[in-house]
Amino acid sequence: MPLSTPVPNAVSTPRESFLERWVLNQTGHKNMLHLIHLRWLAVAGQIITVVVATTLLGIRLPMPQMLAVLVCLIAFNIASHLRWHEEDVASNRAVFLALLVDVTALSLLLYFSGGTNNPFAFLFLLQVILGAVLLRSSSAWFLMLVTTWCMAALSVVHHPLELPPARLHMMPSLYLQGLLICFVLIAVLLVFFISRISANLRAGDLYLADLRQRAAEEDHIVRMGLLASGAAHELGTPLATMAVIVNDWASLPALQADATLREDMAELQSQILRCKSIVSGILMSAGETRGESSSRTTLRRFVDDLAQDWQIRRSPMHFEVNNELDDSVQVVSDSALRQSLSNLLDNAQEACPHWVGLTARVRDSQVVLTIEDRGPGFPQEVIAQFGRPYNSTKGKPGGGLGLFLVLNVVRTLGGQVLAGNRSEGGARVELVLPLSAIALGEPLHDEFESTVQSVGQKA
Repeated sequence: MPLSTPVPNAVSTPRESFLERWVLNQTGHKNMLHLIHLRWLAVAGQIITVVVATTLLGIRLPMPQMLAVLVCLIAFNIASHLRWHEEDVASNRAVFLALLVDVTALSLLLYFSGGTNNPFAFLFLLQVILGAVLLRSSSAWFLMLVTTWCMAALSVVHHPLELPPARLHMMPSLYLQGLLICFVLIAVLLVFFISRISANLRAGDLYLADLRQRAAEEDHIVRMGLLASGAAHELGTPLATMAVIVNDWASLPALQADATLREDMAELQSQILRCKSIVSGILMSAGETRGESSSRTTLRRFVDDLAQDWQIRRSPMHFEVNNELDDSVQVVSDSALRQSLSNLLDNAQEACPHWVGLTARVRDSQVVLTIEDRGPGFPQEVIAQFGRPYNSTKGKPGGGLGLFLVLNVVRTLGGQVLAGNRSEGGARVELVLPLSAIALGEPLHDEFESTVQSVGQKA
């Protein structure tokens, strides 16, 4: 299978469905918090309305019943506040039930204050619009039917408004004034909360798109790993055959007598050994020989050995190493992390053959490994898409896969990769790894360690 084969996306995988549900529930939690804030505003507005109607307008209202509804609504909102600050996932059903409570409370308040003769009955529209934005289609339609039934019932059954005889002639004017206040209130609340809810939905969509991109990248890594592992197995036999033949040739008298041929044969043997080492590294990264090759070391020694091996292999003109790590922190020498750092050092040398820098330090219980160069630096479009496959400044096929692999290796260890440009010129890449992800605990006993190694060799 070629590496450029696209991942089919016509059908959602179970993993994508799970991610979609998780993001929707996270977005629902934020919207639930907005509903709690809106409910506090509604309670405050209802209390102010009752006070104004009874004191200034002299309207007689059944205060015990209306206060009981408001107390229940306040208690429900306090319980919601406590619950949804502890839980971080709110389903469609939870949001629907919250809106249903708001519709019920509004219906009871309107029942005790004139029913549909109360201009604030149009606040049902606010609930319908919020349901259309926050809920799934079926739930939104059901909420619309509930509010329609409540509106129809209130037009028939309600507690009549009792105005003082001196203010009966003001009823049409009061209704129009209340209708205007209701319109302004609905408009302000809709603009304010719908904009925030829409921002939550957009943020959820962006986060879901990022998760899907990560899943696609991980699938790409799996295909590349399978291809590399298969190629390594296939190359193992011909390389072994070539090594045997070259060793036989090296012992021939005709080659022993010619100094030039001896040097060429020695170079050929070293290159074959290097190819075998690369194949072994690929298999080890795939986990097939990891039990044999893993070894205990310290964090400082791991970085020193890596820097020394890379310097011998690449022979840079000037390689500056600043290792500030503690020699007491024990780790397992991870081949994938080692290869990732080597790839970054190779890229830095390609960008600037004259100077490459490596700094290792601990910051806030995190290991920070910084690779720098004094080259032209990263273009802004590369930084914006850093780590995406085939996003490279080299302009050749396969460019950018090294950084793509580095990003996924570090992400697997729970870290992150930060890319940018140095103020004095050049590029800088930082690998930030949690110290707990790579450090060992207490030293293993010798017998237990030997048992682990023997099991790894048998595996």
